[in-house]
Amino acid sequence: MTKIKVIFFDWGDTVMRDFPQFSGPMCDWPKVEYIPGVEKVLQSLHGQHVLVIATNAYDSGTEQMRKALRKVGAEKYFNHFFSSKDLNVEKPDKRFFIELITRLNVAPEECLVVGNSYEKDVIPASQAGLKAVFFNERIQSGDHSVADFIIHSMSELMLVINQLEISN
Repeated sequence: MTKIKVIFFDWGDTVMRDFPQFSGPMCDWPKVEYIPGVEKVLQSLHGQHVLVIATNAYDSGTEQMRKALRKVGAEKYFNHFFSSKDLNVEKPDKRFFIELITRLNVAPEECLVVGNSYEKDVIPASQAGLKAVFFNERIQSGDHSVADFIIHSMSELMLVINQLEISN
């Protein structure tokens, strides 16, 4: 098995809470916040893995995304920031993830994707050969068998990563 080098995080409702009552770029919202537990995870992973935000970010370009991350102190944990606008392809197209690994010059088996959308994050990441963690915070029912791991809180992510590190 290959060691996980890169961890791709979706942005909205995976790293930062997406508040549907607000519109426009997140950096302009009156309230922004981390997903519970994610800051501790990022602190633990920072410097151990390459951390990347990879999002469709419909209302925000990359600089606006970084500005929103700065508001909660998260920008410093990430090595790279990509939006579908940068990549010219959107999730759930598996080419989104293929473009990411091409730009970072890593093999799919060296990557882990963490996202809250089974359809937009997990399925296309798996189709592109990456390991995928479904962050199922809202306990969505259904067949999620494509996911390599399913977590319900961000505090569980470290257990998954430790399990992957031990098995490699």
